[in-house]
Amino acid sequence: MKPALLLLHGALGAVQHFDSIASVLEDQYEIHRFNLHGHGGTPLPDAPLRMELLTDQLIQYIRDNDLGAAAIFGYSMGGYIAMQAAIQAPETVSRILTLGTKFDWSPETAAKEARQLNAGFLREKAPAFVNQLAELHGSEAWEPLLPATVELMEALGRQPLLTPETVTTVNIPVRLMVGDRDHMVSIEETLGIFRSLPNGSMVVLPETKHPIEKVNKAVLIWEIRSFMTL
Repeated sequence: MKPALLLLHGALGAVQHFDSIASVLEDQYEIHRFNLHGHGGTPLPDAPLRMELLTDQLIQYIRDNDLGAAAIFGYSMGGYIAMQAAIQAPETVSRILTLGTKFDWSPETAAKEARQLNAGFLREKAPAFVNQLAELHGSEAWEPLLPATVELMEALGRQPLLTPETVTTVNIPVRLMVGDRDHMVSIEETLGIFRSLPNGSMVVLPETKHPIEKVNKAVLIWEIRSFMTL
């Protein structure tokens, strides 16, 4: 029986982001993936989109699918959710590999990220990205997802969940990966969390930017297999 591996996408992402690696990894793992609330054509929740709500969704998915303690690869926000789940419900997570997960949240960093999530600005400056969002989430659904994501970031900026203090309770193996050319997530903030993890490790990927579609797939697959089979 193949071991289960859960792939968790990031903010404004969807399960399709993992198509190219899932097709390779499924020879070795039972692959699980799902769209977070409001993503990939799923409806936004009635309650405000918050990291706590998404963490509850992950925990419920693990329990509903009888995964026991799940091994998780979380990209960007997906890594944040996975680590929060390990704090909130430690029995549901066995090990976590993250890539490009931002830990340095403050009102200033949230405002900086939020400025780039204005629909009018994106239509003018990044039409290709707008087309990608429409394809991932639906032509009518991508735009409402932007302010919901901004509110999530602002809430996180006011009260970060993962800090050097809170992650000390995450005793499972955790490996943090960050690209050396990631302009959203710094090596320094990743290092700060790594140093507080009781059973942590860290990898800096060379010539790697933040967008997952720009990550070298062969390198990513190797890193997943290397960590998940330890």
